[in-house]
Amino acid sequence: MERMTVRATRLEATLTRVFAPALVRVVDDSARHAGHAGAQPGGQTHFSVLLVSDAFQGMSRVARSRAVHAALGEEFATGMHALALTLRTPEEHAAAAARQI
Repeated sequence: MERMTVRATRLEATLTRVFAPALVRVVDDSARHAGHAGAQPGGQTHFSVLLVSDAFQGMSRVARSRAVHAALGEEFATGMHALALTLRTPEEHAAAAARQI
């Protein structure tokens, strides 16, 4: 299993505190973006997040994304460059998992 970076650990902790998720998965994708805009030599700039939470009930995709970006504003202010977000309710996540079978 891949070791979480310091920023990934903070992201997971913040998302857990704010959204009380049923599932949270944070992956540091920085190595895949070396040489791209916003990439730093030490990494910890590009992340993929899967977040499954009841907090997203009744929210549009844009509202969900805005809520996550607001919760992680300090991380963007201190060097995080990009997030690839998958934000679902538990029902949406179950339906997505069923489609993959």
